[in-house]
Amino acid sequence: MIADFYKDKKVLVTGHTGFKGSWMCRVLIGAGAAVTGYATQPPTDPSLFEMASIKSKINHVTGDVRDLKKLKEVFNKVQPEIVIHMAAQPIVRDSYKDPVYTYETNVMGTVNVLECIRNTPSVRSVINVTTDKVYLNREWSWGYRENEELNGYDPYSNSKSCSELVTSSYKNSFFKDRDIAVTTCRAGNVIGGGDFAKDRIIPDCLRAVREGRDIVVRNPDSTRPYQHVLEPVFAYLMIAASQYEDMSVAGSYNVGPDDSDCRTTGELVQLFCDKWNATCEDGDPAASWRCENDGGPHEAGFLKLDCSLIKRTFGWSPCWNIETAMEKIVEWSRAYFDGKRVAAVMDRQIKEYINT
Repeated sequence: MIADFYKDKKVLVTGHTGFKGSWMCRVLIGAGAAVTGYATQPPTDPSLFEMASIKSKINHVTGDVRDLKKLKEVFNKVQPEIVIHMAAQPIVRDSYKDPVYTYETNVMGTVNVLECIRNTPSVRSVINVTTDKVYLNREWSWGYRENEELNGYDPYSNSKSCSELVTSSYKNSFFKDRDIAVTTCRAGNVIGGGDFAKDRIIPDCLRAVREGRDIVVRNPDSTRPYQHVLEPVFAYLMIAASQYEDMSVAGSYNVGPDDSDCRTTGELVQLFCDKWNATCEDGDPAASWRCENDGGPHEAGFLKLDCSLIKRTFGWSPCWNIETAMEKIVEWSRAYFDGKRVAAVMDRQIKEYINT
């Protein structure tokens, strides 16, 4: 369905130079879409965007979503049919350090994208990617549903709650009587090969392994809806394609793993160690971890998503459980450490996911 629908479709992706955006572009390139990416420079060094050879295969535009004038110029020139808004300041700890930049990017950036969509008649389908952290977290042991209260705690989470409200306002004020289908997607914690961000658990694991030291885990008992990056990427593309044909399915959807794959951070790190150590050759240092709380800012202890709505509406379900996801991460990371072509690994994993 993805390949049939997206061939030659004009798709504009904001935030395409990031980890999730790079995987999104690689999938769209394989599907034959005409992709325009709009983003600042890659947020990490090393960069998945650069090592995956994406720039030469798309219409790459360097720009900031806070720059409404430049964003309008790109929309006017490209006339996209589908917009996938992924640009964000995505790190919780960074949002404590620079809340103004976080709100400017995540809230006003969304306003600017929606304003461009409002003035671009070619747009038919829009996905605004937010986060599972948009909900007022009550430390419930059950999953949050799409009709729960939006009120993220920290500046990052709260800015994404605001992005949801901005999107709702634009839908009600400007898109209600137009052929523009708009959906917000609230994905769980995304993991996968090629994530080099700071203050994320899998990149922390890989940096520790490469440096021959223990993995330090701040909150091993915190529970999160971990999922491989291809799960939300394909869910976004599925929803964008479906609402392009049928606007009635547009709305807000959680995208997360099955309950059995919601693990504590300690369990996730132990799974990484087990999978990594199983691939070690003689003489390779083994992966291990220890708990060390650094007294950092508030983090939720328990977070789970109820994904029954997306399952009921689209017949969607996760393809890779947490065990398979970790195997794919180790496979990608081994290839990267060995100096192999990671774009080929990404394409192979995308094909394996499609064929699951």
